[in-house]
Amino acid sequence: MEVAFSLDEIHEVAQKIIAFQPQKVILFEGEMGMGKTTLINALCKYMGVNDATSSPTFSIVNEYQTIDNQIVYHFDFYRLKTETEALDFGVEDYLYSGNWCFIEWSEKIPNLIPNTHSIIKLTLLPDGKRSLMMV
Repeated sequence: MEVAFSLDEIHEVAQKIIAFQPQKVILFEGEMGMGKTTLINALCKYMGVNDATSSPTFSIVNEYQTIDNQIVYHFDFYRLKTETEALDFGVEDYLYSGNWCFIEWSEKIPNLIPNTHSIIKLTLLPDGKRSLMMV
């Protein structure tokens, strides 16, 4: 799946992503400020998360519950220095739980990512829109 979008269209993009039936572990790739967290927030809202969502930069993981009792974990590994730090808080329990796992900065834990996952790559286009490619 590939789509170009403005941030005003992010909720429609979230619908398209879920309709594409990605794996439950999704890696979000893109430079700082590309809109990874904003897209994850839109996905959470589309999936029925009513709680306020935010970046887990300092907490590393935020947990949300949807209206139909699905669990969504949002990870931000930007601050991790080693994979051991992720292992210390039990990241494998989250990643293999069968729940949704939205992961920013997954390159910090390359050896811990499950084999079955989807990847969303965000890049900035010259007109200011984002390009999203999902594999």
